[in-house]
Order: sequence, then structure tokens, then C-alpha cells
Amino acid sequence: MMSRVTNVMKHTRLAFLALPLILLSACGRQDPASAQAAREKQFQESLNGVTLAGRFSMGEAGRLSEEKYTIEKVSKVGAETWLFHARLQYGSHDVTLPLPLTVKWADDTPVITLTDLAIPGVGTYTARVMFYRGQYAGTWSGKGAGGHLFGRIVKNKPSS
Repeated sequence: MMSRVTNVMKHTRLAFLALPLILLSACGRQDPASAQAAREKQFQESLNGVTLAGRFSMGEAGRLSEEKYTIEKVSKVGAETWLFHARLQYGSHDVTLPLPLTVKWADDTPVITLTDLAIPGVGTYTARVMFYRGQYAGTWSGKGAGGHLFGRIVKNKPSS
């Protein structure tokens, strides 16, 4: 009889000790939809009023050239479509326009995907560019060329 009472007491004590751990783990979980909404909000805030300042390579030699993309604002306009109001500056190109771009998510990391997108005054391009902790990196290709790109996300100073 004593061993039965001891067993019951032992199991009760284990259950009592496990209860706070179970409650804590349940409290830490976030609804997937609200977690995604929070990621999207952070992505939008991190790209409003910024300059992507970095370098890109072209061709086999991989020579690095400077690039600069000034993003006035970004807004979600569809399930995976975001509208980027951007100024593209690289090589001899300097053009400002709205760009509807697809953004996919790799867990908490947004990735811009464009495939054979015709950009007026610039050309047709394919790219995959990821953003993480104030940096961006990716690959690109266009008519007869391609390479890599990378750099920092820099907040623009407010105009006076």
C-alpha cells in the first residue's frame, strides 16, 4: 500500500513540476498569421526611406561596381506583391519608378523574386535578393550578363 501512495505522490509531483513548463511554452507561441503580419510590418518599416548601398558583379571576371537603390517607400498591394517606389542608380542608369515585385518568405527572411521583369528605360532582369539584419544580397541576370549583388540598408536622412 505504501509503494502505491509513494508512486501517486511521485507522479503528482512530476505533473506539478511540468505544469509551469507546459504553460510557459504555450504562452511563447504566436499565431502564424500574426507572426507573419509582424514580419511584414518590420520589412516595410525597414525599407521605407532607405538606400541600398552596395556593389554588384558582372560576368566571369566578377569585377565589382557600385550600385545604389534609393527606396522612398514600400507597401504591400497583394498576397505576395509589394510596390517599391525606387530610384535605381547603377552604371549609366538613373531612373525613378514604381516597381511591383514579388516577395517570398524563407522563415523570417524576405526574398524579392523577379523573373524576366521588363523595367522601362533599364531592361529586362531576373533576380533573387534577400534582406536580413540591415543587409541585402542576391543574384541577378539580364540580357547577356549576370552576377551577384550585396550591400547595406542605410536609412536616409530626412530632408530639411
